[in-house]
Amino acid sequence: MAANDKTEPWEEILAAIDLGSNSFHMIIARVRDGHFHVLDSLREMVQLRAGLDEEGSLTEAAQTRALACLSRFGERLSGLPASSVRAVGTNTLRVAKNSRLFLQKARQTLGHPIEIVAGEEEARLIYLGVAHALSFDQKRRLVMDIGGGSTEFIIGEGLTGLRRESLSMGCVSFTQQFFADGDITRKKLKAAALAARVQLRDIRREYRKMGWERAVGASGTIRCVASVVAANEWSDDGCITLEALDKLQLAMIDAGHVDKLKLAGLSEERAAILPAGVSVLWTAFQVLKIDRMTVSDGALREGLLYDLVGRLHHDDERERTVTAMMKRYHVDIGHIDRIDRAAQQFFQKTAKKWQLDPQVDGQRLAWAVKLHEIGLAISHGSRHKHAAYLVANSDMSGFSREDQYVLSVLIQGQRKSFPKKEIKNLADEVQHSIRWLTVILRLALVFNRGRSKQEEVLDCQLEPTKKGLKLTLSEEWLATHPLTEQDLLQEQTYLAKAKIKLKLITKTAD
Repeated sequence: MAANDKTEPWEEILAAIDLGSNSFHMIIARVRDGHFHVLDSLREMVQLRAGLDEEGSLTEAAQTRALACLSRFGERLSGLPASSVRAVGTNTLRVAKNSRLFLQKARQTLGHPIEIVAGEEEARLIYLGVAHALSFDQKRRLVMDIGGGSTEFIIGEGLTGLRRESLSMGCVSFTQQFFADGDITRKKLKAAALAARVQLRDIRREYRKMGWERAVGASGTIRCVASVVAANEWSDDGCITLEALDKLQLAMIDAGHVDKLKLAGLSEERAAILPAGVSVLWTAFQVLKIDRMTVSDGALREGLLYDLVGRLHHDDERERTVTAMMKRYHVDIGHIDRIDRAAQQFFQKTAKKWQLDPQVDGQRLAWAVKLHEIGLAISHGSRHKHAAYLVANSDMSGFSREDQYVLSVLIQGQRKSFPKKEIKNLADEVQHSIRWLTVILRLALVFNRGRSKQEEVLDCQLEPTKKGLKLTLSEEWLATHPLTEQDLLQEQTYLAKAKIKLKLITKTAD
């Protein structure tokens, strides 16, 4: 995406898809001068969370609904390149036991990659969308978003989220747990509020200590509550207050059942999940001492768009995360730079033959190089395993869960046994690239094992083949690097067990 006249039309158009627990949303927008102009917006109530069976798997009916929706979304996305589209799944797809199998079909149907984001990453994106939508200044704010399976709480200033939490309570999950039969009673509302209070217990003290000047709600549920409050004149300025929520609860109790909820401002499709949503919101007001809350139209989808713009303009949250991890674990920057130059040199020579993506795979290789030694902070002997564990299990802002796992497999494969089983456990579409990126990373490390600070010209020729690669080294160079030669012979053995052929050729002097 660029701002000059030579920019192709599609490069100015971005799309964000939110595969939520209750509804699927898609927004398509044109970016001009840093601002979005919405071209199209689609929303379908798929009720994915309601489609979880007793074993925690998505039912065939739920999958059918979801795939039909994604097929329609995919038709609208026709012609957009992968770099202009970002689709994410949230709580239900995080917890569904058959999520991976469903995602294989979902990605094929949509025609674009789909990421599963962790709760904290979801919270970051929500805050980003709200902050941009409301043009936040540097005053401290609390942002709350009630989803179908989780609720996110973020305290931030300006565009920066200072504290992010995702709690396992949502309008659909609580509906299933407390209001499955549709009855609305004081006892059920009290039980739901108690469950929400338990969830909020862990963040209550820290959030109240940090404080905020204003609270903002960002979800369909909270916007629905604001609409009902305003339509029934339960609030002077249209903001949500605890007094207004008390009146709403009394109105729901008077109705007695979701089918009898006929409140001004309440849509028919929202009625069934309103009692659960109100219970979560009312409890948050009580526990966190929220006095009033405004609402935002911007949320996760808008956050995805702004995050995507950042990636396209080299303002990538993932780069900041990697840099922060390098600093936290005291990585040797000079050593990393030397390995990175070797890795990128090998990548350039093999990418075309091995069908590697210069942008996606090149970036993934660079991150693996930068983080491959963070395991030294734990121990030297199993540093590759420790580094892989840290990458797979840390809260890495900007990365999806799958991104982290793929990166952790690549990092684990840096030395010793080649990670055949781990690569086979990855999504089909990344197995090929990770296999060859692992080979490149291993070779780059072999040639830099000595950790020499002296810049050295690597006298080698590398020729990729379908089954591996040929590495030609001069006799003179090998004579002065006997340990590297020994490591390469050992590498031959490791790669051979993974059916990758490393052929070493010695070039004699003329």
